[in-house]
Amino acid sequence: MPTEARGDDVYQPQDDGQDPPNDDLDLENTLGERDLDDQMEEGYSPPERPLGVDKYGTTGEEERRGESLDQRLAQEVDDVEPPDGDGIGDLDGGEGEPLEPDDETRSGRLSAADEVPGRRTDVYADDVGIDGGAASAEEAAVHTTDEEEDQGREG
Repeated sequence: MPTEARGDDVYQPQDDGQDPPNDDLDLENTLGERDLDDQMEEGYSPPERPLGVDKYGTTGEEERRGESLDQRLAQEVDDVEPPDGDGIGDLDGGEGEPLEPDDETRSGRLSAADEVPGRRTDVYADDVGIDGGAASAEEAAVHTTDEEEDQGREG
């Protein structure tokens, strides 16, 4: 045996008798997981019918003979792909996505309208202009109407 020390003999840490910390959490302390301690309380829902009973190879004789290539190919199911549409977001044969009319003006930032007798103030607002082109989703969904059209809506 050589007098030189081997790599394993150079440093051996002393065992202090304590167990090192284990990073595995107890099942009771894990978050986002089913409570695996209570599987008996959770219950089990069996399948609606026995699976594989009607398939080839369930008996010993069929297992010894093996399954032919034709039988295996008969079990294959073709991949189902959705039909191609006419464009992004379109259904096959559909007319496409509806577009806003070109003559409709875009609303800008909205400000509460002045108090007007006979009008509910939570419905009406004044357009104070576009603020750098960044409108919230609510403001972008607003449609402007003419004052003549609003006259018939007072109640």
